[in-house]
Amino acid sequence: MQTVSLPYGKSSLALDLRHHPHSLVLEPRPSLSLENPLERVREALRAPMGTAPLVAMLNEKKPRNVVVVVNDETRPTPYEVFFPPLLESFREAGIGDDQVTFLIATGLHAPHSHALNESVFGAEMARRFRFVSHEADDEDSLCDMGVLSSGLRLRINRLAVDADFLITLGVVMPHYFAGFSGGRKSILLGIAGRESIENNHARMVDLVDNLPELRSNPLSLEMIEAARRLGVDFICNAVLADDLSIVGIFAGDLEEAWYAAADAAASVYDVPFARQADICIISASGYPRDVNAYQAQKALDHADRVTRKGGTIVLVAACEKGLGGKTFEEWLSLGLSPQGIIDRIRTHFVMGGHKAYGYAKVARDKKVLLVSSLTEEVTQRLFATKLNDLQAFYDTSIAKAPETSVIIIPEGGITHPCLRA
Repeated sequence: MQTVSLPYGKSSLALDLRHHPHSLVLEPRPSLSLENPLERVREALRAPMGTAPLVAMLNEKKPRNVVVVVNDETRPTPYEVFFPPLLESFREAGIGDDQVTFLIATGLHAPHSHALNESVFGAEMARRFRFVSHEADDEDSLCDMGVLSSGLRLRINRLAVDADFLITLGVVMPHYFAGFSGGRKSILLGIAGRESIENNHARMVDLVDNLPELRSNPLSLEMIEAARRLGVDFICNAVLADDLSIVGIFAGDLEEAWYAAADAAASVYDVPFARQADICIISASGYPRDVNAYQAQKALDHADRVTRKGGTIVLVAACEKGLGGKTFEEWLSLGLSPQGIIDRIRTHFVMGGHKAYGYAKVARDKKVLLVSSLTEEVTQRLFATKLNDLQAFYDTSIAKAPETSVIIIPEGGITHPCLRA
């Protein structure tokens, strides 16, 4: 008997596969966790990729103000190993607490409260340092950085623009249209204005079903150009295993260190499969990746890859904070069919609407069931049907058609399925 644990919010659901020979579990590849990640961060800051050591760079620039871009609550970032070595470097370079601002890369997400800052970054950090949530619609907080080679007008948080030294901290994990998160994505999309974010995202509609190789992905290259224009001095990114343990630390140059991290992440998260299945049961990877339906959509995109046209997808996502995003909710309340949403996004692209498109493009060709805390009415707005008993669904499906093929993805938010013969 094989039992699979599917992360659900801050707990999990158990699924007994009943020795069904046509059920396949796709999981990230086993990776050795770093034995002493704290020391590894110290080493990475002392011997970074493509730059001088962090302390040497700080001593040379002698910045009056340092800005550190950090993730919001939706990204599981190991600050407990990032912060101590970083603060040690600041002390060694003579930089006081009052010279450092932590800028939270909320993108278009809601700003953090002080209580949330204490929860995510630690009470001591929230007490000692200034934490500022980026607000993409606050025009007074943005600075015009000109037009990129793609034609995108870049508007960036003024705190980062005015910084004498700019650092980004993040995690590198699969992303459904940018290839991988982290690095340049802390800038565009993390601390950019709404128009810049939407214009970057608008091109995803033509890319998401046929994603280019990372180094030729136009959306990622646009992000890199934006971060270069802003002048990111130093990055430090972690690659995490599916259990959130750290398998790699990469620090230094914006591109060199990030591409190395992305290659390492691909070796963990790119998982091959031979043929599409009749049914895919996928977890959005639990909290914080299933905090709302907006975040859980990334797993649905991965499920779409492994499920045949006309097949069924079961998305397991707690969505304890509801749908997530005013515009997303507005689009889902228009009463449009999946095809109607798809048609509308091509002529009226807006952030939030792109998430409605993410659900619609899957529901157009496949049946979607949702295991969540959402009501039946809200679930239907996602073009899905609420499912209360996952085990009963699985057992009934196999009993009706024993040859039914099933793919189960416990860490769907971060498992990147790759079709290979």
